[in-house]
Amino acid sequence: MIETERLLLRPLRVSDVDVFVELHADPQVNRFVGSFSRQQALERLTAIERQWAERGHGLCAIELKSSGKFIGRSGLPWEQFDEVELGWTLRADQWGHGYATEAAQACLAWGFSTLDDDYFTALMRPGNDASVRVAVRLGFAPRREDHLQGRPVTVYAVDRPADLPAR
Repeated sequence: MIETERLLLRPLRVSDVDVFVELHADPQVNRFVGSFSRQQALERLTAIERQWAERGHGLCAIELKSSGKFIGRSGLPWEQFDEVELGWTLRADQWGHGYATEAAQACLAWGFSTLDDDYFTALMRPGNDASVRVAVRLGFAPRREDHLQGRPVTVYAVDRPADLPAR
């Protein structure tokens, strides 16, 4: 669906359950995004497929172009606080290569060219400094403090570029 210099991004599917569970099983990864049992992952992936069908956007699998290897997820997964969030999560062994920024930038550009939203958010838990750096690279800035599932988050946001009118 979305192709970058090094990555392919496509909608996540129920058939991705094993790599999805594996991604979230890593304590370095799930520290900020949580883990999933196989059943929870199947429920989440079913919801992601439904979101793609109903809303035309959702989470994507991130695969390396060179090998097809699944390395994470990114996309516009859901509407939280009546806003569309841009999210990204990568396997810990893929950190530090710029893949999160590359994937999130592609999803952000796709979102602004496809959806009518005036801005997108990125929710950051305290201490998630690496994701904050990605968000800032993409032009996000802190907008407010909030709570998600009973835990504090800083809501970052980036506005639609002035030269890119809504569809």
